[in-house]
Amino acid sequence: MDPLSDVLRSMRLTGGIFLEAEFTAPWCIVSRVEPEDCAPFGYVPRTLIAYHYVEEGELLLRIDGGPDILARPGEILLLPQNHPHILASGPDIPAADSHDLILPAAEGGLARIVHGGGGARTRIVCGFLGNETPGDTLLSFLPPVLRLEVPEDHTGEWIESTFRFASVALAGGGDRSAVVLGRLAELLFEEAVHRHVASLPEGEKGWLAALRDPTVGRALALLHGRLDRPWTTEALAAEVGLSRSAFASRFTALVGDPPMRYLAKWRMQLAARRLSDTPDPIARIAFDAGYESEAAFSRAFKRAFGVPPTAWRKAPVAWPKERSLRT
Repeated sequence: MDPLSDVLRSMRLTGGIFLEAEFTAPWCIVSRVEPEDCAPFGYVPRTLIAYHYVEEGELLLRIDGGPDILARPGEILLLPQNHPHILASGPDIPAADSHDLILPAAEGGLARIVHGGGGARTRIVCGFLGNETPGDTLLSFLPPVLRLEVPEDHTGEWIESTFRFASVALAGGGDRSAVVLGRLAELLFEEAVHRHVASLPEGEKGWLAALRDPTVGRALALLHGRLDRPWTTEALAAEVGLSRSAFASRFTALVGDPPMRYLAKWRMQLAARRLSDTPDPIARIAFDAGYESEAAFSRAFKRAFGVPPTAWRKAPVAWPKERSLRT
């Protein structure tokens, strides 16, 4: 089992398109995906990942005074933590609030922004990826921005042609094309994460870097692939051929949590998903998460997410979107 693919699958990403924009230089806006942007899709995700796809022209993206990130046609910028950010045609341009510029959607179409000083044109599609998996096992380890360049091969041709087809249909108010672009964004996010992991330098620490470590990566794969096994640190160490102390030290240094704490957090995240998605009895979910009693599970769940399992299950998918799994 590949633990990165396992986590990506467990996230159950749902893509959506909420806006298309046309800018003419000079221009600059402050942007952030807000819950109301998802309203046309009928739900408010617990976690939002924003993205911008550049159809024409180019733009600069900046977060919290960080460096400018340049994006050109065919590139997609993903913001895993949905930080407020600036999009602009160049530096040092006064910024307008993007939400003040949004034109309501025509029947069957998308909301639009048309803004700028009349110069060089940039056209983008803005969207979101909703994620119902609580906690931040993956997202907290990703950089604020993932910049995905379309490759110069058959994959790149497929991505560009799909966006081109859907974008043309969007101009005519095609609901189906919005769905196509949303699904494509899901695939591109997964591709961007895999590329980011592959590009990490030697010596890097953190959960993502741990996936490439021969021993810790194998241990993570074992945990994710055989979650129902009553794992101990000793058993994992034996599986990967290290002493208990050497394995625990290496795992904790790379992942940030000791092996059993990591396992408990991952089981709790999956339990929260089952509470939201299935009618399974809480006692059964508690047992599968490694708890001997429903009461003990309920106490641990409330410590982790701030509400008991029964309240989580009854909630209309609207608990605070940026709540993270606490230890």
